Amino acid sequence: MKNTKKMLAAICALSLSMSIASCGSTSSSSSTDTAAGTADSASTESTAETTGTAISMKEEQKEEVASIAEKLDDTKLENTTVKFLSHWDINPAEGAVVPPDIQMFWDKYDGKFEYISTTWENRYTDLAAKVLANESPDFFSAMDMDGFPKGAIRAMFEPIDDVIDLNSDLWAPAKETNDAFLYKGQHYVAGIQSQPDIVCIYNTKVVEEKGYEDPAELYYNGEWTWSKFCDMVINFTDQDNEVVGLDGWWYSKGMCHMSGKAIIGMENGAIVNNMEDPTLTKMQGLMYDLQKNNVCYNLAANNWQVRGNTYGQGLSSGETLFYPCGMWAIEAPPENVKPYGDVEAGEVMFVPMPRMDDSDTTYVSARVDGYFLCKGAQNPEGFAAYMNCRMLCKNEAAEIGEAQLRDDYKWNDKMIEMRKTVYDLVNQNPVYDFSGGVSDDLLTVMNNNVTSATVNTGTPMTWTECVQSFKAEVDQLIEQANNYLAEEAESKAE
Repeated sequence: MKNTKKMLAAICALSLSMSIASCGSTSSSSSTDTAAGTADSASTESTAETTGTAISMKEEQKEEVASIAEKLDDTKLENTTVKFLSHWDINPAEGAVVPPDIQMFWDKYDGKFEYISTTWENRYTDLAAKVLANESPDFFSAMDMDGFPKGAIRAMFEPIDDVIDLNSDLWAPAKETNDAFLYKGQHYVAGIQSQPDIVCIYNTKVVEEKGYEDPAELYYNGEWTWSKFCDMVINFTDQDNEVVGLDGWWYSKGMCHMSGKAIIGMENGAIVNNMEDPTLTKMQGLMYDLQKNNVCYNLAANNWQVRGNTYGQGLSSGETLFYPCGMWAIEAPPENVKPYGDVEAGEVMFVPMPRMDDSDTTYVSARVDGYFLCKGAQNPEGFAAYMNCRMLCKNEAAEIGEAQLRDDYKWNDKMIEMRKTVYDLVNQNPVYDFSGGVSDDLLTVMNNNVTSATVNTGTPMTWTECVQSFKAEVDQLIEQANNYLAEEAESKAE
């Protein structure tokens, strides 16, 4: 009994450390998007190596992957299984295509993924328990942008520098991405690239029927601006019939990041509060002015749920014009994309969020396409082998991924070309938001009071009112975190 109590106390303490100042759980329904596009709601933990029946790669594609893999070393892994803790399974699901990097890991290293299932709410508690019990998984997703810097500060994750050669030719294209996740001179994320966190998805049939200019054509002509976006959104909205310009959980962040600044950022190894940044302030003012036209789906009046409690619902039916969210939503089997439209008929399309009228730069909300190495990982070599497969495929197997999008997910050439465009943009002009990676207390303040303040469908407030009401609290929480960063650096230097 005493040992049980000690373990429970240790787990609570380590869970507490992950939030720096608090042990409270603050995950919200607005934070359940994942690399797989869904959140696992299971409350019990289980392990598995496969999920359903995925769509196999074509034989010629497998041969091409094998040829590319010859550029990797031929070292045989002593342990071919890597353990992944998450609320989504890295193994290709039933109906999904096997991506080149996973095929390469299977074939080159006889690799396998053991999926350790958790929930969004319990991810870090379960990770802490396994680390303390010397049962650490090997890797953990960094794509949710809520594990750094806190996971490095509290030694939940290991630096990757000793297992991955970030100075090699293979990893050179990702230098800027990986340097964004430095803590005390060491890298904590194996980042393949910056990935668009938010794009503006729309239904081409609905846009055409309304007589609007195609946003994709506007973008390529240099005319996809805030003013054009607002004109469409305002003209489209008819709240009496629940027809709205915007729906989803992420439009507030996507619009804010058009300024080129996240509200919570990192500069020179320190967490910073950008609430008073002039361009961000201007953008928040524009957002408030737009929402005065009542253009968003009324989440407050619908129990804080998106339309039909289904992502994308409303686009294909013409009840919603724009649905800002991640591309994961449409990088999926056609039947899963139906709320957005008939992808095979060419109805589904997307663009980056527009640029500000007085700016020449289109900024993109970014998340890192990468993973953490867990503290005490039992198979760091296997983790490194898979990351090298991912990096090599990103550099040299892009055409295979595009063919899979076209053949299996029924994307057309316009979608594939726009995907390239958005990825180029996000790696030129990424906007990383670190509000989820500092502490649970800070995330609570941001989610409940700040991030959507100017476009809140319940009680919106001006950005000036938001700054006056919450900046001091945000500053205090950031100061606590920065002080802890400094103390940790000083203690380890001694």
